[in-house]
Amino acid sequence: MDETSITAAGAIDTFLVLLIGVGPKLALVPYLEITAALDRATRQRVLRTMLTTAATVAVVLMVLGELLRALLHFTIGSLSVAGGVILLILAISMVLKPPVDGSERADGTDPMRLAQFPLAVPYLLNPVGIVGLMTISADAESLSVFAVEFGLLALVFLIDVVVFRWAGRVSEKLDENRMLVTEKVFGFLIAAIAVQLVLDGLSSVGVIAPIPH
Repeated sequence: MDETSITAAGAIDTFLVLLIGVGPKLALVPYLEITAALDRATRQRVLRTMLTTAATVAVVLMVLGELLRALLHFTIGSLSVAGGVILLILAISMVLKPPVDGSERADGTDPMRLAQFPLAVPYLLNPVGIVGLMTISADAESLSVFAVEFGLLALVFLIDVVVFRWAGRVSEKLDENRMLVTEKVFGFLIAAIAVQLVLDGLSSVGVIAPIPH
């Protein structure tokens, strides 16, 4: 999105980045696995904690991200490379990890702790979201642009609420094998996003030529 004006194309691009970076696709299967054996009330508490934690961190990054970047002396390009590497590791674990049975899910770990890590970060708010929010913080020089981008972030979290509440209600009816296949497919797609994130970072610091998406 342009730094001082709002365009439809820029808003759509920002929305898609936020949907990838703070949307439900990476966190959905882990959420269902972790909450499968929980009662409805505990499942709702986990969901609230996960959404609240991710939203709080996202807002902080959007508002203070550029200040943090300046204080820690790194570029958005280096952040993009680091985020891509971490996202690639997550994607590989999604593709290669074996199926989780019921005994492994109920390992005694406090579900409220799992709601913060790994569900809130790095699954719901993943490296793509962190890079995107830091970029918004660095580039938005107009209050109107920042307001639109903040509204888009709120819209993405509204989608998260709808998707996770729906998933929680129908989780008992979901076919576990189909969910496993879906996770593997998403893992491959997320790996591609991770590689693109690394390439974008290398391009932005001048290591390689710009690569069109």
